[in-house]
Amino acid sequence: MNPEINQETEDRTKNPEKFNAQETVSLAYPFIRMVFDVYEIQNSGKALYFYGTPKADAERVMGELWTPFQKLGLEFTLKYELGEHVLMVAPAKEVREKIWVNLALLVATIFTTMISGAVMFGVDLVNEPMQFFRGFPFTLAIMAVLGSHEMAHYAAARYHGMRTSFPYFIPFPTFIGTMGAVIKYRGPIPSRKALFDVGIAGPLVGLVVSVAVTVIGLTLEAPQITPLPNVLMLDLGLPPLFMIIQKLVGATGESLHPVAFAGWVGMFVTLLNLLPAGQLDGGHVLRAMLGKKAATISSLMPRVLLVLGIYVSYGMKEDGAIWIFWALFLWVFAAAGHPSPLQDKIELDRKRVLVGVITFVLGLLCFTLVPFKAIG
Repeated sequence: MNPEINQETEDRTKNPEKFNAQETVSLAYPFIRMVFDVYEIQNSGKALYFYGTPKADAERVMGELWTPFQKLGLEFTLKYELGEHVLMVAPAKEVREKIWVNLALLVATIFTTMISGAVMFGVDLVNEPMQFFRGFPFTLAIMAVLGSHEMAHYAAARYHGMRTSFPYFIPFPTFIGTMGAVIKYRGPIPSRKALFDVGIAGPLVGLVVSVAVTVIGLTLEAPQITPLPNVLMLDLGLPPLFMIIQKLVGATGESLHPVAFAGWVGMFVTLLNLLPAGQLDGGHVLRAMLGKKAATISSLMPRVLLVLGIYVSYGMKEDGAIWIFWALFLWVFAAAGHPSPLQDKIELDRKRVLVGVITFVLGLLCFTLVPFKAIG
């Protein structure tokens, strides 16, 4: 039988703008009593406050309640205030997605990547601006690579009941026309299993698509172009995985078709995302695999990249700025640490650990000391 709500505060629910407290208690209490002995309930008009004694540690209480409360559309917090444990329960705040923003950014990114692709095909956009559509094959390839990565994160998060936005593509005048895409996560991470699945889904799916795009691109004949004035040309360093695919396909030649270049970009993005630090995908995966011990490796990663950048710059006399930049970037953004999942004590199963190890090995196959350098 459910405990009764304090009558003084229950009267506030007569206001139609307030949520139905009695109904919320009826739905939530069967789950709460499994992990929390309740001796009083108060209603603020916007939330319910369950006063009682936890039957287990806070991590288990939060972990046991998260999944059913998500399905009921409720959010909660557990606090210890003035000598009492309080479980605050309220209706989850619905965030209205502005889909038009996602669509606008998607269209803009298609446009900017098409311009970059057109340049790769040798189009002189100053004199032939309407020929930008010739960059469409590159747009199709790069959007498949980057889009599949983010949609895999999205699908995995939704599978585990996590609230997340649709991908936001970022149009930007780089040599590929974009800075990639991001999605926003809202709310806590339910478990290490969920953290692992969400973190690893993007790199794995993105890498599979990158390999497919590379295979297609290597079967296409690279366009014969005359370098345009004031256009930066890049000499790419090919990672082991790319060179393996080249040998399997039997591709020869120094120039790459823009579609194959999109595959190279996908591999480079996979490498960067799998760096085991901070809240990069690799940081998520490592945190799920090792728990709080992952913080040690995460803190060392910026130092490793800095040493690598210095070695490339001064030892090899090559451009190591990319590694120095990422070292500084991670030093700033990895310093805050990684948020703990609600169920942090339940370790991953062996299959997931094995998949994690294999994924990091695949990431190493996407590494090259000098990814690119300007030649003009």
